[in-house]
Amino acid sequence: MHDVARHAAIVTRIATAFDKYAPPVEYRRLGGTGLELSSVGLGCGNFGGIGSAPELFGRGEDEAEAFAIMDRAVAAGVNFFDTAASYGGGRSETWIGNWGSERGEPTLLSTKVFWSVTGDPADRGLSRDRIPRELDGSLARLRTERVDMYLTHEQDPETPIEETLQALDELVRAGKVGAIGVSNVNGEQLEEALATSERQGVASFGWVQNEYSLLRREAERDVLPLCAREGLGFTPFSPLCGGWLTGKYDRARPFPEGSRMTLRGEPYSDLVNERTFRGLDRFRAAAAERGVEPAELAIAWVLSHPQVTSVIVGPRRPEQLDAAVRAVDLRLSERERDELAELFA
Repeated sequence: MHDVARHAAIVTRIATAFDKYAPPVEYRRLGGTGLELSSVGLGCGNFGGIGSAPELFGRGEDEAEAFAIMDRAVAAGVNFFDTAASYGGGRSETWIGNWGSERGEPTLLSTKVFWSVTGDPADRGLSRDRIPRELDGSLARLRTERVDMYLTHEQDPETPIEETLQALDELVRAGKVGAIGVSNVNGEQLEEALATSERQGVASFGWVQNEYSLLRREAERDVLPLCAREGLGFTPFSPLCGGWLTGKYDRARPFPEGSRMTLRGEPYSDLVNERTFRGLDRFRAAAAERGVEPAELAIAWVLSHPQVTSVIVGPRRPEQLDAAVRAVDLRLSERERDELAELFA
């Protein structure tokens, strides 16, 4: 049970900010799914943990803080929450379910399947037996009979894509899932999955959820062109690249305590070099010239890609959503996007 008194105190602290909050986010169609998403989505990977890492279950935001973040998101016009069964060892889904039950706010729910809820390395994958069982667990934690969006969280080399898609198709036909998507996929894998769906006559992935930022541009190589060709949506995560594009990491100082680099820095270890820091110096200057925060400019760069439906942000505090919402109104031309990307060349 969440700490009601503590949550009330957090809400009171941010209540005055709601009145002067930035204009609401935009809404965009998610490929051919029929869903319309806010251009900013709430990533809930820090609720009760730091992503799916078992050693960090119980870290991250507590339930009262999660409630305050969800309240702030809805007040800003965000209409969908992104989570996964494994986030925080199930805490993320549970707290979203508790919040939805208490608030009654109409939000689109997106969750993912692959990793273990308990952290058991043997309990993972996308087999036909496992997917329905995992979905039932997610539905129970989310306190709902149906999720709007269901994604494969990782690629499963041990399960044929035909088997995975058949299992997902059955869930769509049963009314438990609205649309299916795929995360952490490369172009070859995506192309194979789309061809398999067409060949078998089963549900097809309607969008891709990959990492994408000024410091992580692999999606441009093959995934984004394929999404454009096939009419798929794209909902990138980590637009700030683990906090690197907020300006809080500096070559002259240790990484801040509690930051992603001190909690789970391995995915970003390749960025700890002079080339990155020089690029960040130039990027901070570019943001200052525009009179905006680095985080705002970084998110605007992602949102300005024509294939992006919605950018998923994972704020650690309610007020960190402000930059993402302001970024919606910061329009960047293709030339401006290229110039910003060149800062890190």
